[in-house]
Amino acid sequence: MAPTPGSIRLRSATGRGVLVATVLGSGLAMLDSTVVNVALPHIGHDLSADLAGLQWTSTGYTLTLAALILLGGSLGDRYGRRKVFLIGVVWFAVASALCGVAPSMPVLIAARLLQGVGGALLTPGSLALIQSTYHPDDRARAIGAWSGLGGVATAIGPFVGGWLVDAASWRFVFYLNLPLAAAVVIVALRYVPESRDTTAQGFDIPGAVLGALGLAGITYALVEAPEKGGSPVVLGAAVAGVLALVAFVLVERRSRHPMMPPDLFRSTTFSAVNAVTFMVYAALGGMIFFLVLQLQTVSGFSALAAGIALLPFTVLMLLLSATSGSIAQKIGPRPQLIIGPLVAAVGALLLLRVGPDANYWTDVLPGVLLVGLGMTTLVAPLTSTVLAAVATRHAGVASGVNNAVARAASLLAVAALPLVAGLSGAAYKQPTAFSHGYRIAMVVCAGLFLLGTVLSALLVRRPAEVPTERVPERHVCCEVSGPPIEVGRPAGTARSEPAGTSAD
Repeated sequence: MAPTPGSIRLRSATGRGVLVATVLGSGLAMLDSTVVNVALPHIGHDLSADLAGLQWTSTGYTLTLAALILLGGSLGDRYGRRKVFLIGVVWFAVASALCGVAPSMPVLIAARLLQGVGGALLTPGSLALIQSTYHPDDRARAIGAWSGLGGVATAIGPFVGGWLVDAASWRFVFYLNLPLAAAVVIVALRYVPESRDTTAQGFDIPGAVLGALGLAGITYALVEAPEKGGSPVVLGAAVAGVLALVAFVLVERRSRHPMMPPDLFRSTTFSAVNAVTFMVYAALGGMIFFLVLQLQTVSGFSALAAGIALLPFTVLMLLLSATSGSIAQKIGPRPQLIIGPLVAAVGALLLLRVGPDANYWTDVLPGVLLVGLGMTTLVAPLTSTVLAAVATRHAGVASGVNNAVARAASLLAVAALPLVAGLSGAAYKQPTAFSHGYRIAMVVCAGLFLLGTVLSALLVRRPAEVPTERVPERHVCCEVSGPPIEVGRPAGTARSEPAGTSAD
C-alpha cells in the first residue's frame, strides 16, 4: 500500500527518502545561484561579453523565478505537488545543460531565463512536500533537518563554484546540476507520495504575466541604458514595464484568486517589513555582485579564492540564525530590524578597502563578517514579523510575497547599480574603471542598508496578535515560496538564503 500523505514518520525509509529528495531539490537552486556569481568574470571572458551580458546572466534567472514562484506553488496545489516538483527539477536540469553548452551570451541568457522557470516550479514544492507528507508530530523536525542541510548546500556553493571554474571550466558550474537532478528524480519517484489540494481554485495567470512583463521591461531599460542611453527601445521598455506593473496592481485588486492579495498590504506592519526587505536585499544582491567582480578583476583573486571569501557570511547565517530568532521572540523584532541593517551598512563601507592587491584578512574579511552579522541579526525577526502581521490563513502567501519582494529587489539592484556607478561595456575588465564604479556601488549599498534601518525605526512595531483561523492546510503549506523566507516555522528556526548568495 502506498504511504498516505500526512502520516509518514521521519525515521521511516519513506520519511528519509522524502527528506533527501526535498533537500537535494531545493539545494539545486541554492547551489546554482552561489556558484554562478563566482563564475561571472570567466563567463564574460570566454563569451566576449560586456557588463550587460553579465548582468543578464545574473538577473535572467532571478527575473523568471521572482515573477512565477507564487504561480508555481499554486500549480503544485492543483495538479500535484510531487508532479510539479519533478517537472521543475527536470526543467531546471535541461536548462542547466543548455547553459553549459551555450556558444554565446544570448543563448546563455535565454537558458538562464528557462532555469528560473524551473526554479519557480521546484522551489515552493520542496517545503510544501514536507508540510503535506509528514505526520504532524514530525514536521518541525523535518523542516529543521531540511533547513540545516540546505544551509550546508549554500555554504559550500562558493567553494565548489570556485574550484570548478579554476580546475575545469565555468561550464561545469551548470553541468553539476545534472547528476543532482537525476538523483532527485530517482529518489522522489521511489519515496515521495503524491499530494494535492482538492479545494484549490483558480490561477492568477494575468497577474503572473503582467508581473513578469513589468519586471522584464524595467530590468531591460536599466541594463541597457548605459550603452543605449535614452534610445526609443530603452524608453519604450521602461514605459511598458511601468504600465505592466500598474496593470498588475489593478488586476490583483479585481482578481478572484490574486497571487499577491492586496488585503495583505492593509497591514501597516506587513507593508513596512516588505519595504525593509526590499532595501536590505537590494543592498545585499548588489553588493555581492560587485564584490565578486572586484575581487577577481581588481584584486587578482582566483575564482576559488573569491568564492571562499564569501564563505564566512553564509557560515554566520547558518550558525546564528536560530539564536537571532530566539532573541527576537524575547525582545520583539524592532531592535534587531534596526540594528541589523545598520551593522551591514558599516560592513559595506568597510568593503571600500577592497582594491588592488587587497589583503583578505584586513581588507575583505572584516566587511564580510559585519554584513553577515547584520543579516543574521535581522533575517529571523523579519520572517517572524511577516507571518505575525497577517492572519494564519494568509501565512503561506505572505511568506511567498516576501520571498518575491526579496528576489525582485536583488534583481533590480544588479540591473540598476552599474548604471548608477557609471559602468558599461567592457569596464569590468578594466581594473581602474571598475574599481571606481565599485566604490560608488558600495556607498549606494550602504545607503540602502541604512534606509532599511530608518524604515524599521519609523514604521515597524511589534505586530498585534492576529486571531488564529481554522482553515484548510493548503494556506499554511502550499503557497510557500522557499528561501529566503520560509513558512510554518517559529522565528527561532528560520533559515534564510541570502539574496546575494542566492541572488542570481
